[in-house]
Amino acid sequence: MKSTILTSLLLLAASPLLAAEVRPQTDTTGLSEQETKEGFVSLFDGKTTEHWQGATKGYVPEDGLLVCKKKGGGRLNSVKEYADFIFRFDFKLTPGGNNGVAIRSPLAGRPSRDGIEIQILDDTSPRYTKLKPYQYHGSIYGLVPAKRGALKPVGQWNSQEIRCQGRKIKITLNGTVTVDADLSKVDGSHWDGTGWNRDRGYIGFIGHGERLEFRNIRIKEL
Repeated sequence: MKSTILTSLLLLAASPLLAAEVRPQTDTTGLSEQETKEGFVSLFDGKTTEHWQGATKGYVPEDGLLVCKKKGGGRLNSVKEYADFIFRFDFKLTPGGNNGVAIRSPLAGRPSRDGIEIQILDDTSPRYTKLKPYQYHGSIYGLVPAKRGALKPVGQWNSQEIRCQGRKIKITLNGTVTVDADLSKVDGSHWDGTGWNRDRGYIGFIGHGERLEFRNIRIKEL
């Protein structure tokens, strides 16, 4: 009888350890089963920046998130180049947060002019009261203004998709299409950049000294 009781106590004591061993880890890739079937791959495992190059000290893994550090940031570029793709990610703004997504961009130069930049911005901040239409969040910087109203309040998570195929760029924010542009039909005569004519390049995050958090970063090549 004593032997049976002792065995039971030992099993109870060990059970939390056993549970911890079999407990699945939280998925930080953001990939759904359907996305995996469709060919999406993760660009962030929640722990490392192995798919990225450049400002890897300005962007750090933190509790499963990719964090652009305050007074840090800089230019974080993908290791690979991409031509046509669907790029999905979640982001959370801080008050006055300012960042951007570089697409089809070279490693050197200024993404907004030498490549294409999609604005990431807390455009409700008092510091940004004199923005031009193409500077609001989600706009193709310098070229195509985004439809407003889909950005969630500061501190909440937003989901964004950038679809780039040929000369067409479609941006969806929290389920709302905010940009649907054909660059071949855009009048860029006012813009001194030429990068919007590029057909491939690197994807990157462009930090401007404000903390931003990213997660569920994934991509599908078309």
